[in-house]
Amino acid sequence: MPVSPLHAPLLDWYAAHARDLPWRQPGVSAWDVLVSEVMLQQTPVARVLPVWLEWTARWPTAAALAAEAPGEAVRAWGRLGYPRRALRLHAAAVVVTEQHGGELPDELAALRTLPGVGAYTAAAVLSFAHGRRHAVLDTNVRRVLARVGDGVENAGPSATAAEYARAEALLPDDPGEAARWAVATMELGALVCTARAPRCSECPVADACRWRAAGYPAAQTQARRPQAFAGTDRQVRGRLMAVLRTASEPVPRDLLDEAWHLPEQRERALAALAADGLASELPDGRWCLPGTHGPAAAGVAPAGAG
Repeated sequence: MPVSPLHAPLLDWYAAHARDLPWRQPGVSAWDVLVSEVMLQQTPVARVLPVWLEWTARWPTAAALAAEAPGEAVRAWGRLGYPRRALRLHAAAVVVTEQHGGELPDELAALRTLPGVGAYTAAAVLSFAHGRRHAVLDTNVRRVLARVGDGVENAGPSATAAEYARAEALLPDDPGEAARWAVATMELGALVCTARAPRCSECPVADACRWRAAGYPAAQTQARRPQAFAGTDRQVRGRLMAVLRTASEPVPRDLLDEAWHLPEQRERALAALAADGLASELPDGRWCLPGTHGPAAAGVAPAGAG
């Protein structure tokens, strides 16, 4: 493949401006890279960083996490949001421990079989942990490629086969350089080519950007409004989860009742948490995080965690 004129300026920019993030350091295990990728889904780096540091210190291996109750993973997840990700990480740890000797698989197909690991996450782990040549398409990368290559403000709602083909074609031939290119495009989208306030004067590939050359045409479709939170079932679930996370013992039902004032909505949210495997009711009517109390108190992911 001919060398793209984008490669050198973007890789040079990344070498000078990349954030010093712990999961990018030499010697970080593939498992810890996977943990970072799952935590970073829909969550800013600033919120992930302290949780990742605490998590990896407590559970440096998949086996260490698998040996704990899934509810402890949910507790350690704290306020990162979307706590089912914690259950999926725990379920993946169990599979890695029981089926792969505690070592995270280093092949794409095997990674894709793990709970919670999709195409993006598998490619990211192989690229960032093993220096493999894979197209890594997150929201930031898709936005950069849409602007530079297509001259449009944003990519569509989900990655297409054409986007993957273009991303593959842009990868440098050398696997190590391809891995650096993957993280560099991601970093450019996170720091410079941002969704709402791109800093084009700082962009190392601005001269090649079709969106800039076209005069920054606005997207044809309206951006989705941020989903409301106050008063929603999501807020109620968060309140109930906060009670369970901070309790060292099973929680009497009246404490959960105090967490939200509308009984019908509270019941609906609690039932949803139980259905998602995030909360468990004990025979005596008290509630706890999954597996932390009762007969199944360690090392087994709840049904449906994957």
